Amino acid sequence: MSSVCSHTSHIKNVRPHTKGCEECLKMGDDWVHLRLCRECGHVGCCDSSKNKHATKHFHVTKHPIMQSIEPGENWMWCFVDQVELEA
Repeated sequence: MSSVCSHTSHIKNVRPHTKGCEECLKMGDDWVHLRLCRECGHVGCCDSSKNKHATKHFHVTKHPIMQSIEPGENWMWCFVDQVELEA
């Protein structure tokens, strides 16, 4: 596990595609917390959610950095380097 993220160049100024987890909304399912892909704007549910769509998005796209879009939270996570970043 690294203490430095080597993927900050992937951070883009993106807007969320949806107001909830994209896949859960399509399935009619629910989620716990939301994460925003900082490369493409995909919104997925966190790993505390049963579907874990944010992590699945990383595995499919290899987009490394997700940001919490929960009120009051100001952090991002790099899946590759396994390190938390300040948003």
